[in-house]
Amino acid sequence: MLRPRTLAAALAVFTVCLAQTVLTNDAILKMAKAGLGEEILLSTIKAQPGRYTTAPDDLIALKGAGVSDKVIAAMMEKAAAGASASMPVGAAGNPLAAAPKAAPGPVNEVGVYYLKNDAWADLAPEVVNFKTGGVLKTIGTVGIVKGDVNGHVNGDHSKTALKSPVNILVYTPEGVAITEYQLLRLREAKDSREFRTVTGGVMHVSGGATRDLVPFESKKTAPRTYEVVLPNLGSGDYGLLPPAGGDSTSSSGRIGKIYSFRLIE
Repeated sequence: MLRPRTLAAALAVFTVCLAQTVLTNDAILKMAKAGLGEEILLSTIKAQPGRYTTAPDDLIALKGAGVSDKVIAAMMEKAAAGASASMPVGAAGNPLAAAPKAAPGPVNEVGVYYLKNDAWADLAPEVVNFKTGGVLKTIGTVGIVKGDVNGHVNGDHSKTALKSPVNILVYTPEGVAITEYQLLRLREAKDSREFRTVTGGVMHVSGGATRDLVPFESKKTAPRTYEVVLPNLGSGDYGLLPPAGGDSTSSSGRIGKIYSFRLIE
């Protein structure tokens, strides 16, 4: 039987371990299925370290389980910030205090960044719902071709408001080129924003499919790191759409993410 002091010490260790638990998609799914509300899930995601996966299949599983868009967006933001980097362990099982390997560029986490006070800040992604086989009601029906995909983002505007000139930096996944990203103009709809684009590349496509596509130039500054040179954009909402992973058909109901910002003149 443990002595009182020993028992107290064991309880203290258990409390610390619990506080340092790294949350995963499964943990969020379990809490959602247990009936915990959106605010509790959001507070937990914000307070606890997390190691979330946000591939299209993972997002579909979360959405299918009834997890709200706000909770999914919070998980995506946490994943993009790299808040759950694991600590290396030595041969003897002791944690190593060594600093992570330095990256050759200004950032070392996959994502999109903007220049803020002479430093690169995370451009938080938002959840986007895709539909095919027609267009959203507020867009019309002109120029529809096979491969058109329509995106729907909740909310009137992006939470990230920027002023011109805007400097954007993109750190791409391994094997992904900056030319696979699309800069899109987000059009206002009822309590949301919408856009139309096309899957499988944008060459040899009718103008209707690419009406919201904004051409941009970029220059490579480090491995997998590109500085995006934005054209003279007018005020409004825009988003940088990464290539779809594992769903080249962009099937109806697919959800993904878009790095959005609102440009204020």
